[in-house]
Formats: sequence, C-alpha cells, structure tokens
Amino acid sequence: MTNEIETMNQESLPVLGQYINGQWGNGAGAEISTVSAADAQQILAVGRAATEEQVATAFGAAAAAQESWAQLPMAERGAYLLKAGQYLREHSEKFGEELAQEEGKTRAEGIGEVLRAAQIFTYYAGEAERCAGTVFQSPRAGEQILVSHKPLGVIGIITPFNFPMAIPAWKIAPALIFGNTVVFKPASLVPLLATRLVEALHAAGLPAGVLNLIVGPGALGNRFIEDARLSGLSFTGSTGVGRKLCAAGAARGIPVQAEMGGKNASVVLADADLELASEQVLFGAFRATGQKCTATSRLILDASIAELFLAKLTARLDAWVTGDPLDPAVHMGPLVDAKAANAARDSLGKALAEGAELIYEGAAPAQASFMAPNIILLPTGEAGSKNIAWREEFFAPVLSVMVVDGKEAAFAAAQDSEFGLSLALFTRDLGTAIEAQSRLDVGILHVNSESAGADPHVPFGGAKSSGYGPKEQGAAAREFYTHTTTVYLRG
Repeated sequence: MTNEIETMNQESLPVLGQYINGQWGNGAGAEISTVSAADAQQILAVGRAATEEQVATAFGAAAAAQESWAQLPMAERGAYLLKAGQYLREHSEKFGEELAQEEGKTRAEGIGEVLRAAQIFTYYAGEAERCAGTVFQSPRAGEQILVSHKPLGVIGIITPFNFPMAIPAWKIAPALIFGNTVVFKPASLVPLLATRLVEALHAAGLPAGVLNLIVGPGALGNRFIEDARLSGLSFTGSTGVGRKLCAAGAARGIPVQAEMGGKNASVVLADADLELASEQVLFGAFRATGQKCTATSRLILDASIAELFLAKLTARLDAWVTGDPLDPAVHMGPLVDAKAANAARDSLGKALAEGAELIYEGAAPAQASFMAPNIILLPTGEAGSKNIAWREEFFAPVLSVMVVDGKEAAFAAAQDSEFGLSLALFTRDLGTAIEAQSRLDVGILHVNSESAGADPHVPFGGAKSSGYGPKEQGAAAREFYTHTTTVYLRG
C-alpha cells in the first residue's frame, strides 16, 4: 500500500492520520497511539488526535460535498462501495491480523469481520437495483401520488471498539448510498482499523469531502451533536452515552439512531437438543471474549435438564483455549484492554458477594487484559433477579445461570430485563417457537442458534432500552438515512 496512511515514523509504525476533505493529514492535538489488546507494551500505530477545530473543518467539508454527491446516480455511488469492498477482500488477511491485535478477537474472527465489512459494502452497492420509492393510487382522475426518498444531508457516525470494521461499514455504506456525506469518529481504542476502513474507500476514489475521519478521544463526539451542519447521528455504544445523545438530538430536532446495551438471554427448555444448545450457548457467550452487544450473558435453564446441560457446556469449555489471538489453536483472545478486564473482574466479584456461586472458571494467560471463561449460578427468586450479574452488562466472558421450572417461568425470566436486543431459544416444539415470537419483546430472536450474529440484508436493533430510532441494516436502513417526499403528480 502506498497512500499517506502508510507513512512510517522512525519506529516503522503506521501513522494514525485524520482524513478530511479527501486528504490524509496529521491531527493538531495530543499525541496518541494504539496498542495490542494482548500486550499493552506493543504499540501498533502512533499519531496525533484531532482537535475541535478539525471536527468543524470535517463538517464543513461534508456539507460542501453533500449536494454534488447526492446528485450522482445511485449506481455511480454504488460503484465506489463495490471497489472498496474488493479492496477489503484483497487485504483481508493483513487487516484481519491487525484487528486481532488491536481489538483482541482471534485472527479467524478478525479476517471474518473484514470480509463481513466487504459484504456490507457490496450489499448496499446493490441498492441501485432495488425499489427507489412507491406509487400510490390517487382518488382524483389524471393524478398519481409518488413517495420518493431523499438524503438527510450530513451524517455523524460514532462507533464502538468491539466491531471496528463491521459496525462502521453498516453505518457508512447506507449513509453514502442514499446520498449523504459522513463525518466518522471511531472508538479511541481501535483507530487503526477505522483507518483501514477509510483507506478502502479512499482507494476506491471516493470524492473529496464525502467521507471524513476524526481520530481522537471520546469527548470529540460531543462536538458532533453541537455542529449546526449535522443532519442525523448514528451511534453504537453504551446506554448512558446513547441516551445523552438522543436527548441532545431531540432538543435540536435532529434524528438519532442509537444501538445501546444488551443483557441477552439464552433459554434452554426441557425438550431442547442439548448437544446443539450447549455448542451454540458456548459460541454466543464466549466468542469474541463476550464483547458483543448480542452476546449471551444470561442462561435460563429448565430444572429438568440443568445439570446435564451444564455438564455438556463445561465439557466443551474444558477444550476452549484462551490466549494469543494470532495463534490458530486459540478460541478466545483478551478483552480490549486491561481496564475492561479489571472492570469485568470487579463486576464478577460483586456478583459473587451478592450470592452468586462460581461453578466454572477456565484457564487464561496471566496478562492483565486476559480473563478466563466464567460461569456463575444465581440464587433462585428475588435474590437472583436483583443480582448485578442479572441486571448489568459486563461485556466479558461471564455467563450467569438461572434455573427455573417450565416454559412460563423461563419466558418470565427472559423478559426480566430493561434490555431487549437479542434472545436465543432452544426447543424442538414449533408451537413454543411461534409463541416466543409473539410474547418475547426483543429486536432479534434466534431459535436453536446462538444469540449473537447479524446479516446485512435484515433489520438489526433492539427493543426496550437496547435501541432508539429506526433499525440498522437491510431495507430498514433507508428509514433512518432518508426522509420522504410525497408528490402529487398531475399532468
């Protein structure tokens, strides 16, 4: 690669640059770096943070480019996404390894995420071949009623650390294809992978100002909602920050799309296929070190199969290897940094102090950012439902188990959360699955598969406190990134 982000410093490290108005440049703020999730002493890239003035410059560039970008035929806009997707495919192994180093996923998961980002770009490039609007019958002779979709304008995009390629891709791609321009701020823990994603679009020849990257501390995100040129904001992150952004957007009359917390349950009923369920619960709880908003963190077991199921699950975990994410024999890497691991350990300690019982602890390296898989059993009744492990998102490889009697109690336990992002139900009974679809208030319901996972052609998002605004991905994305004009057309 030969573009500006490959400029090397004296230590031969990639430079973390800002991408504003089609040009890579240095930040004007404090020195920053990004380090390996497994070893904080290993620096992966260095640079300088953006300043508030550079945020304003980025919004100015996006505003100046928006009208001409929106006037391009959608097929031409899609062509840039196709080229960017191909670029990601060509560099998937290198970028996937960098993702594993920076975020902590295994190498296989990292490569898979880069390829998913490429798939998302390709999917939205195809929007040019799908329905662009709607025609309605008019009650008046000689008239048609047309509903067309127009871009919002300048979109601010703020993303988390846990999917540094896929989540930005599923926000940026629909924003661009529908004619918006973008100012993008990634989580400060994963700037290198955000840079690689923007590199792909730069290599595709995206016009200046259409996409702008701001790298720096989280506080810079506050400037997004304050900028007068902002037309909409898409955010994924913590519930607390998301609610503040939603309130600020409402005060300004700016649409905000927020995907926030989750405390997802897997429900294993008495008639479930326990081999399948134990495999899928393991994947849902411990892949990506539990750092998925859709990860399984609550496990609800029917009492009649609880002991047998836990025996099968822990037997699988005995073969689960935690270690260097670049080692092909490893199943689970570190958390994103030592701070996240320490917070998870503190939360686990509180859960045990509140009456939970540690029934399984795996093995993990001694480094500060690593944490072994843990399974805890919660007390029955009110003591269990009030436990911190039942209520709060740990974002770590900790699985909290509650044992119940029968389907009704299982459904009630599943609903006992302020969150409603994803749920996995394991049953052989079709009637039970249909009943769950109508009764359980979640944005995503998996029947006989893990709670984690999202495909680009279907809506993604949560109910209750897990989501705000229109859903992401698939055709649902158009509902956020455009507004409609109803045209009464008479000759």
